[in-house]
Amino acid sequence: MRAATAKTVVLGLGNILHGDDGAGAQAISRLRADPRVPTDVSLVEGGTLGLELLPHVWDCSRLIVIDAVDVGEPAGTLVRMSGEELNSLPGNSTVHQLGVSDLLVALRMLAERQPEVVLLGVQPLSTDWSCELSPPVAAATDFLVEATLRELQPLAEPNVVDANS
Repeated sequence: MRAATAKTVVLGLGNILHGDDGAGAQAISRLRADPRVPTDVSLVEGGTLGLELLPHVWDCSRLIVIDAVDVGEPAGTLVRMSGEELNSLPGNSTVHQLGVSDLLVALRMLAERQPEVVLLGVQPLSTDWSCELSPPVAAATDFLVEATLRELQPLAEPNVVDANS
């Protein structure tokens, strides 16, 4: 039996044809072009596949989900959720038919090991038919990318302690 290796997946969710719901896909596209993303991180544009995404995430040790999340805040507001916050995430908090909470429940039941999960979300303004993000969500996408890179930072630069200090 081989030792389990740490695997990080950044999963962007959303429908690019529904305005701000495409924020996760936009963020993944920008991250793919960003040289600061560690080479061992998997970037997955998950669209609205829901449970079909399980093969991409079931064996990860760390999962960062990027999505449009309706938390009742002003459009463009960034949200970070992890741990117990995700366990109480209502099924309709994302703007998709099958929410992040459904994927996380399936992951808890079927995963090889329980990954550390972080949800980075942005409050949408509109999810009407459009291929464009609204101005507040478009402006927030840069911050969403930077927040994702901060989440990946410990992976890129492990803390080294100098015993002589």
